[in-house]
Amino acid sequence: MGWERELEELRRRREAALAMGGPERVQRHHEQGKLSARERIDLLADPGSFREFGILAGRASYEGDQLVAFTPKGEVNGMCEVEGRTLVVTAGDFTVRGGAATSAGAGIGSESRPAVRALEWRVPFVRLLDASGGSVASFESLGRTYLPDGNAWTASEVRLLQHVPVVSAVMGSVAGLPAVDACLAHFNVMVRDTAQLFPGGPPVVKAALGLDIAKEALGGAEIHTRGSGVVDNAATSEEDAIAQVRAFLSYLPSNVDEPAPRDDGGGLAEIAADELRAVVPENRRLPFDVHRLLAGVLDEGSLFEIAPDYGASRVTGLARVDGYPVGVMANNPAHLGGATDVAAGEKVVRLIQLCDQFHLPLVSLADEPGFLVGPEAEATGIERAGARLVWATCMSRMPWLTVVVGRLYGVAGQCHHRPSGMFRRYAWPSARWGSMHISGGASAAYRRVIEESADPEATRMEIEARLEAIASPFRTAEATGQDIIDPAETRARVVEFVHDAQRVLATQLGAPPVPYRP
Repeated sequence: MGWERELEELRRRREAALAMGGPERVQRHHEQGKLSARERIDLLADPGSFREFGILAGRASYEGDQLVAFTPKGEVNGMCEVEGRTLVVTAGDFTVRGGAATSAGAGIGSESRPAVRALEWRVPFVRLLDASGGSVASFESLGRTYLPDGNAWTASEVRLLQHVPVVSAVMGSVAGLPAVDACLAHFNVMVRDTAQLFPGGPPVVKAALGLDIAKEALGGAEIHTRGSGVVDNAATSEEDAIAQVRAFLSYLPSNVDEPAPRDDGGGLAEIAADELRAVVPENRRLPFDVHRLLAGVLDEGSLFEIAPDYGASRVTGLARVDGYPVGVMANNPAHLGGATDVAAGEKVVRLIQLCDQFHLPLVSLADEPGFLVGPEAEATGIERAGARLVWATCMSRMPWLTVVVGRLYGVAGQCHHRPSGMFRRYAWPSARWGSMHISGGASAAYRRVIEESADPEATRMEIEARLEAIASPFRTAEATGQDIIDPAETRARVVEFVHDAQRVLATQLGAPPVPYRP
């Protein structure tokens, strides 16, 4: 056999790469409750399907022409299959110089970066992030500093969002450019307690602001999934995070030129159709369980909720209806009465974009009291958030079905309707609507009449009763032809719509005219 020397060197270099930062650093990583980059990929990929590329990249030391030391790059890249579908994965390896981006160079003749391969192969791209970004230690090896020009790399990551599903999982402490990469995605998730996200960590904060702060308090899951909304979902473990990545991808096509995959097994709703009649209570002051409503409409166990802890007055996510993937949103009256605040509005905009990008029908179950009012809403910019939601609604084109189960008021109610494309709306007999609530609206519209009456409170109640008498949805149906259905018919109407939507979706394959914005 020939080439023994070269094959032996190949074997040594591969072994060095597979060892990552060495046994001690890998052990230290494990002691912190974290898996290695390669263990994470093993969880993501179908067994035996991972094919690494760039395994020989790194930094080598020589004596003459003999290799004496080799440090691999701080990431593991390759292609694998998830549920039989090909994707590109990149995993930060914190055991090699903290996964710093400078741990391996690039120059003339360099092979394609992972994001470029995903773009060229038209397959999903998954980042398993555990990296510190740039490091000042690189200045010494370079012998100089450098002008920040990372967008030469990042431009491909931005283009990728317009063509294939992109997912980021924050698996450790992530700073610098990788922190931005976490958000250049259609979905992201982070692990509680062992993952943090920030542009600069505690030492940088200390230097800039003189503030001592722990990593978790600065950028842990509680901060980003409940407060900032920077991260969609929290995971209880690394295994859970990767399971969520696999689940999210299961609803989407490999790229915008393909239809979303149907679960051939189909599905049945979790609760019987006639149980929907009891979901909305006759006493309108009482909230209802929005997840029970969803359980009567969607395939059993199919709801994958996105950002459940942020903007909790809306439930948003992906699900299946008779096996077909759909986007779904519903007002949650148990939080802020279901009113749309800035956070909830941002969630909806992202869901609308996601459905439009990957050709999923959108199902809206509306009990919309309107945009949140009050000083806090004003301070957070509710009007601009409302404008963004109106814009996203009108610019979308995927098939859209709204079922009005309760209230539908004001401009926020308007955002459950689209005046173009394949749009369908049903209402339950429990529905009520208008430009604003009669309670409160009457006090504004009839303020002078009420104030000048002998008994203002009695006059206000009389006016409200008069208006309530004409608020029946059947009066609207008489004038407009609005279809009002028995709640027990809802599942059947949704299934019918989703089936009909497939013909329209087939004509919309390809990138939509409005670019996806993270």
